[in-house]
Amino acid sequence: MRGKPTGLLGGSFNPAHGGHRRISLFAKEALGLDEVWWLVSPGNPLKPGKGMASLSARYRSARAMSRNAPIRVTAIERELGTRFTVDTVRALKRRYPKKRFVWLMGSDNLAQFHRWKDWRQIAREMPIAVIARPGYDATALASPAMAWLRRYRLTADGLSNRREWSAPALIELRFDPDPRSATKVRNMDPYWADSHTGSALRDEVTHSLIHEFARGQAA
Repeated sequence: MRGKPTGLLGGSFNPAHGGHRRISLFAKEALGLDEVWWLVSPGNPLKPGKGMASLSARYRSARAMSRNAPIRVTAIERELGTRFTVDTVRALKRRYPKKRFVWLMGSDNLAQFHRWKDWRQIAREMPIAVIARPGYDATALASPAMAWLRRYRLTADGLSNRREWSAPALIELRFDPDPRSATKVRNMDPYWADSHTGSALRDEVTHSLIHEFARGQAA
C-alpha cells in the first residue's frame, strides 16, 4: 500500500457545517492524511427519517462547505448499496485495495459506537481516530466501546509509521472544541435545504450524478 492514508468522515451532513470542515482539516494535519472523504449517508439507521433533507441537498451543502479544501464529497454508499458502516468500510477496502483508510469520528459517536452494527469488526477493518466534542468526553470515556478500544491506543506519530500500521487502533485527537452542530443549524434555519437545489452534481469520488431523491430515502 502506497501513499498517505485517506480519512473517512461519515454522516448525514444534514446540513454540512463549519465544524465538519474544521475537524477534517485538523485531522488531516494531525494524522498526515492525503485527503478526507466525506461520506454523505443515504440514510443513517440510528437517526429518524423525519427532518432529513434529500440526499442531493445534503450533498450540495457538503460540497459548498468543503470548497477549496483537501476534502472530497461522496455519496458512494448509494452506489455500493451499503447501509451500515461495517459493510461500507469492507466495500471501500475491496474497491480501493491500494489505499489506506482511517475512520474519523467525534467523541459523540464513540459514546454510542457500541450500538453500531458489528462495531468491533469496524475497528478491525481500519484505525479509528476520535476527535473531542464538547459535552461528550465523559460519556465517551465511560462507553462500552472505549472499554474495549483503549487497549489499542496509538499515537498520531505511530499511525504514520508503517511498522505500527494495524487495526484495531484508536487515536485520540484533541484541539479547541468546536460547538457547531447540524441540529443548531437546522434550528436557526429550518428551510436550509431550499437553498441547495439545482442541476445534478457529480460525485467527487465515483463521478456519478447525484440526482434529487425523496427526503430520507436510502439507496
